Amino acid sequence: MAKPVPTSGDDSTAVPAQTPPQELGPVFKKLAGPAKWADERLGLATLVRNDGKKAFYLRKVFPDHWSFLLGEIALYSFIVLLLTGVFLTLWFKPSMGEVEYQGSYQLLRGLEVSEAYDSTLTLSFDIRGGLLIRQAHHWAAMLFIAAMLVHSLRIFFTGAFRKPREINWLIGVGLIAIGLIEGFAGYSLPDDLLSGTGLRFVDGLIRAIPLIGTWVEFFVFGGEFPGSLIIPRLYMAHILLIPAIILGLIAAHLALVFYHKHTQYPGPGRNDNNVVGYPLYPVYMAKAGGFFFIVSGVIVLMGGLMQINPVWTYGPYNPAEVTAGSQPDWYMGFVEGAIRIMPNWESHIGHTTWSWNVAIPGLGLMGLMFTAMGLYPFIERWVTGDNAEHHVLERPRNAPTRTAFGVAAMTAYGLFWIAGGNDLVATQFHVSLNSVTYFMRVAVFVGPVLAFLITKRICVALQRVDHERLLHGAESGVIVRSPSGGYHERHRPITQEEAFTRTQHLEHDPLLPLAAGQLPEKQLKKENRRRKATRFWFLDSLRKPTQEELEDAAHHHGEIHDDAGYATEDAVVGSSHHHEITSDGSEIDDPTEFRPAR
Repeated sequence: MAKPVPTSGDDSTAVPAQTPPQELGPVFKKLAGPAKWADERLGLATLVRNDGKKAFYLRKVFPDHWSFLLGEIALYSFIVLLLTGVFLTLWFKPSMGEVEYQGSYQLLRGLEVSEAYDSTLTLSFDIRGGLLIRQAHHWAAMLFIAAMLVHSLRIFFTGAFRKPREINWLIGVGLIAIGLIEGFAGYSLPDDLLSGTGLRFVDGLIRAIPLIGTWVEFFVFGGEFPGSLIIPRLYMAHILLIPAIILGLIAAHLALVFYHKHTQYPGPGRNDNNVVGYPLYPVYMAKAGGFFFIVSGVIVLMGGLMQINPVWTYGPYNPAEVTAGSQPDWYMGFVEGAIRIMPNWESHIGHTTWSWNVAIPGLGLMGLMFTAMGLYPFIERWVTGDNAEHHVLERPRNAPTRTAFGVAAMTAYGLFWIAGGNDLVATQFHVSLNSVTYFMRVAVFVGPVLAFLITKRICVALQRVDHERLLHGAESGVIVRSPSGGYHERHRPITQEEAFTRTQHLEHDPLLPLAAGQLPEKQLKKENRRRKATRFWFLDSLRKPTQEELEDAAHHHGEIHDDAGYATEDAVVGSSHHHEITSDGSEIDDPTEFRPAR
């Protein structure tokens, strides 16, 4: 065995430890001068300086959770869209003028096509890396909208839209709406047969606008469909107008996140007055930078390995033709499905035709969707009467009605989406197209109701699981047979951290209606409507255990559990917190009646 090195017992000769002075490396030494020059003029050092009272800017703390990455995916996808879009604009020609295709794709050579379609084929086959960038651009657009939708679902289900974030929620709704328009505009630019079919679909939506639809169509297309101006106009909107709006909304969205501080999930030490997490610089910025490259890499891999929108197989757009089995990009599928299953309702009023079969499912459904999304935070605030600020998120199970509404909306969206491919469903499953259409007409109304009821019951059941775990402890998986012949499972107490997390949410009570005379008649009717809404929202929610019940449960666990954390046999048999099942299968509510004498 090695022996320690002998040391002198005289401390007088000991040399105190000293930390060597830190020196900058050669790169930082060269950058020190320009950095000092910039700081003296711009004050950049204040971004990371801590003055002892408040951490500014880059030292701001952000919580850490995987679901917060959903918004980052949307942001990074948009950055990839900007970068790849710049590359594509160098070769794309937004013109509907006809030329003869002379590119390398033999099957279309010599065909009269638009300049937009010709330049798209050139990008795909004759520009080095053009097809990779074009497909990466398309996949990034799909991912951008998908990430925004999933991010909005996370915001909705956790209640992150509550005060003071209502404006940020509205900005997010606006971003989704504008993102759909931006995606459709880019989808239509190649002027192939599939995108032209989509433009014809939008032309029908425009003409379905009551009274002014025809005039709006002439204004948009520069005459009768398809005209000769729609591609240049969509191009300018796609590369300039709409991206500028999206950039402004993203900047406002991030500024409000920074100003209000980021929401955080419930847990020990977390409340509405603090943030538990990591500073933006250097921890969060390092993570965000790495994640940006991951998202970018995945998009590039998708662009290189997964074919999307092969315009050369569709051919150039011809108003007299339509692609069999044509489908829009997924984010517009719900509008397509609503129009496909809508009955043929039309009205002739005077010299005008009112096409309800297009206006209601097309314009009305999108209007209803975004209006409901925008109004919901204010509706819930009116129901609860809660005007306090909230920075701690809610678990979806603790807001069962809100969660049920969200799942019902997702169900309706999915059913309309399936209806948009009713022809493919019929051909792939060998069923009647009319049968699929009739079924979907019923399902889009019945399905969301069933989803609402089932989801609400699941949330209440999960609340009961929390309640049982708080009062009776965690299941150990160990089954014990008592002297009386019954069986029970040993329970272990949960940690205080878990108990805190499961009881941190706020409770809203269902309110009984007020009697006549308690308020003026007009105010009484309004207040009773709100109270009726509270009963619909909160009547089924399970009550949290009181402080006394939790203390009693903790005291109970302290008495009956041994040092290993398991209940002793006698204590569990005599505990009123457990049920026994006898050998014949019957349940005994009070095992103390059968406790053996000793």
